[in-house]
Amino acid sequence: MSEEIKIFNNEQRLHFETKLDDGEYGFIEYRWHKGALVLMHTSVPEKYEGKGIASALAKFALDHARNKKLKLIVYCPYVRGYMKRHTEYDDLLLKEDDQ
Repeated sequence: MSEEIKIFNNEQRLHFETKLDDGEYGFIEYRWHKGALVLMHTSVPEKYEGKGIASALAKFALDHARNKKLKLIVYCPYVRGYMKRHTEYDDLLLKEDDQ
């Protein structure tokens, strides 16, 4: 696996994704709800686990939301856990009253 993790927004597939060395992908699947970005699921092939790919994907998705001034709804357990460790993203969460 190359050192730098390059992530892009695949708007057609609704994924933030990275292509891995063997042609597989790691991604965060997203949807839209009332103008909010909804993070659904993070997927990294098992042989790539523990290499920082999921963390890089989560950071990319959260930074994307911040840069685009989007609010978030997070269903993905991985991203929820990431946000607990990185509370600087808490302001991005859509309040439950607004969902």
